[in-house]
Amino acid sequence: MAILQTTAAPPAGESAAGANKLVSAFLDQFLPTVVANAVGAVVVFVVVFAAVYVVGKATVTPLLDRVLEARGLDTHARRPIRKLTTVLLVFVGISLGFGFAGFGDFLQSLATIAAAATLAIGFALQDVIANFVAGLFIYADRPFRIGDWIEWDGNSGIVEDISFRVTRVRTFDNELLTVPNSQLTDGVIKNPVAKETLRLQFTFGIGYEDDVERATEIIVEEAERHPEILSDPEPSVRLTELADSYVGLRSRIWIDNPSRADFVKIRSEYVTNVKQRLNEAGIEIPYPQRELSGGLELPPELVDQ
Repeated sequence: MAILQTTAAPPAGESAAGANKLVSAFLDQFLPTVVANAVGAVVVFVVVFAAVYVVGKATVTPLLDRVLEARGLDTHARRPIRKLTTVLLVFVGISLGFGFAGFGDFLQSLATIAAAATLAIGFALQDVIANFVAGLFIYADRPFRIGDWIEWDGNSGIVEDISFRVTRVRTFDNELLTVPNSQLTDGVIKNPVAKETLRLQFTFGIGYEDDVERATEIIVEEAERHPEILSDPEPSVRLTELADSYVGLRSRIWIDNPSRADFVKIRSEYVTNVKQRLNEAGIEIPYPQRELSGGLELPPELVDQ
């Protein structure tokens, strides 16, 4: 009767020790035993670390690039993620290198110290960690990109840089704001240039005695004449307000590619042209007026004077 024998694979620790002993035995021919053991451990550590790092860069990095490209992240957004991946590869390489070099006890002690240090640092750097996590959400959700005009909490400007901790925004007064990422993920952010088109609105106030239909025609005509205002969707005007001193006509116009178009300039030109046409047509844009009525009683001594 044939007897089947199975040989169990040696544990990882025994394999590491075997690799270390093999190198030490080779070096023992040329160096003292103590030195050979130390040099052998260092050689195993370097070889394992280099192998993990090279293989990781050759496999993990291209795979990560494909994933990030599929997510639509631009080059600037990919750079910090690549750096983080490189740090993780170095950490894994060092851990495996220590293990195969026979420094398991040292690695365990180092891990205990690192865990305690991480806990202490976590309490001390709660805000930094919160901003780091918020930066990850910004890279994943992409509420805005570099070059976008954003508005939040009464502030506005052009995004110049996005990092894992802060976002740098250039205001229209040429001031640089360094904004913690958590402020941009906890609140509401307005991004006017996120889509391919943008609707602009402006309310023109005319007098109660003026011709509403004629004013509406002028407002629409000036929108159709402007080269950077779209005809599809077409401009529209609606009577939206009967105020104390004017009748409000709200104009809605659309522009293309708001990320490149200066829509503040377009709206300014459009409003200026409409005002000139209204003036030519004798339609006034009234200003608020107040009428005071009643009497004023003076003290008798002032009346006698």
